[in-house]
Amino acid sequence: MSPRSASPSPGRRTLLGATLATSAALALPTALAPAPALALSGRPRARWGVQSGEVTSSSGLVWVRSDRPARMTVETSATESFRRPHCWHGLLIGRETDLTGTVALRGLPPGEQIHSRVTIADPDDPRRTGEPVHGTFRTAPATRRPGVRFLWSGDIAGQGWGINPDIGGYRAYDEMLRLDPDFFLCSGDTIYADGVIEPSVTLPDGRIWRNVTTEEKSRVAQTLDDFRGNFRYNLLDDNVRRFNAQVPTVVQWDDHEVRNNWYPGQILDDPRYTEKNVDVLARRAMRAFGEYFPVPPLSPYGGSALPGRGREGRLHRVVRHGPLLDVFVLDMRSYRNANSPDRQADDTQGILGAEQLSWPKGELSRSRAVWKVITADIPLGLVVPDGSADIEAVAQGDPGAPLGRELQIAELLRFVKHRRITGTLWLTADVHYTSAQHYTPELAAFKDFAPFWEFVSGPLAAGGFPANALDPTFGPEQVFVRAPERANVSPMESPQYFGEVDIDGSTGELTVRLRAEGGTILYSKLLQPGRVGQ
Repeated sequence: MSPRSASPSPGRRTLLGATLATSAALALPTALAPAPALALSGRPRARWGVQSGEVTSSSGLVWVRSDRPARMTVETSATESFRRPHCWHGLLIGRETDLTGTVALRGLPPGEQIHSRVTIADPDDPRRTGEPVHGTFRTAPATRRPGVRFLWSGDIAGQGWGINPDIGGYRAYDEMLRLDPDFFLCSGDTIYADGVIEPSVTLPDGRIWRNVTTEEKSRVAQTLDDFRGNFRYNLLDDNVRRFNAQVPTVVQWDDHEVRNNWYPGQILDDPRYTEKNVDVLARRAMRAFGEYFPVPPLSPYGGSALPGRGREGRLHRVVRHGPLLDVFVLDMRSYRNANSPDRQADDTQGILGAEQLSWPKGELSRSRAVWKVITADIPLGLVVPDGSADIEAVAQGDPGAPLGRELQIAELLRFVKHRRITGTLWLTADVHYTSAQHYTPELAAFKDFAPFWEFVSGPLAAGGFPANALDPTFGPEQVFVRAPERANVSPMESPQYFGEVDIDGSTGELTVRLRAEGGTILYSKLLQPGRVGQ
């Protein structure tokens, strides 16, 4: 590991103690528990915790949810005592955003531990304030010296495995917190809107898995309130709230925020749904996604027509984390074509859409960061089927030249090589196991690219699945894989997975570690800076 300690900083230790006390007050009963009640007597309350996100060297976002309409004020300080705080006044949060609010902070000092204190007040009587909620985060450094550490994973509350109080809920979040990352990259499937959480599930060995349940998780999500309830569900977990208070996030979406394997323009034949138009569901899901995460304001989902979106309001974006790192967040869901056998020789829409394909080219060319991490919500070279004939992801299993959605990936890889863009690697989740693939032109049918690595990690709180087949088109060699042998293995039977990226500030070297819940490092790879191919 880099010289920087992996234990929480003093400020985070203090906050951890305070958050543990708060969590104890909010602790869920061991019986099935509803969401925190919206008791409207007394003062406003923010029982869902605080989140931060999109943190750069000078800016960030802070999120909170009230139990009634309220005015949100954020104070930031370099000290826990909040001596000489900076105050960000005035956001009015109401029912049109399900009582959530996000405040943009600008002009923050680089490379500092920032303490935040959020107060919500009665909009008609500013003297009636609730108990403040506290958070902390580190801004990105202005120099290389401190280094960068971040974690990534995805796939939360999937396949019927929800918050189990018998095992301590989503335990991986507590383990990730103790590694003291600068931020957490959530690579999609942040919820399972199409997955019902039953009160209990009997495991193959006869043990009983018990879930915390809510009304919104008793059915597939169709209404806006259903989707909002799915996002609230994960915030019931103490580990998640503690983590959110101390680790900023970068979040992308994939399919289960709406429905398994969805694509724009799809009309469902699933009898569980009365709303058959996926574009309608996706519009509601994106709105709830934007309400429940600290992300930049999102434009309404455009559906299959995909009306033009400006630079603002889109899910694909760059998050710049100082001179060592730029994170390129792709949206491989909103602009894609319909799932099909995916063997067409010409495909201008593909997995990214024409507009989004041009975007990373320009941003990668302009990036001066030592490392350019491309975060994809689906893997590149793993064959992910949709039913018996169609393809859900990029690869379709044909060993020859690129076809279908592979064509856009080939174009992007060719661009990286010919523009001699250094320090690229790909991260993803989605397939519910962990692996490392090295792609080389010597093993590929398509050869006009520089070698690169793709690392897969997850699930974070969902079922585990067997490994997918590799597609030879881009020449992947699977140097590591850890996956269960049967489908939908519960978190009581198989560990959950997350990845760690550690960039050394003095050398610029980047280390990827694939981790299993329980503290085990399964695989580690050291990459050198300044190279077009790795």
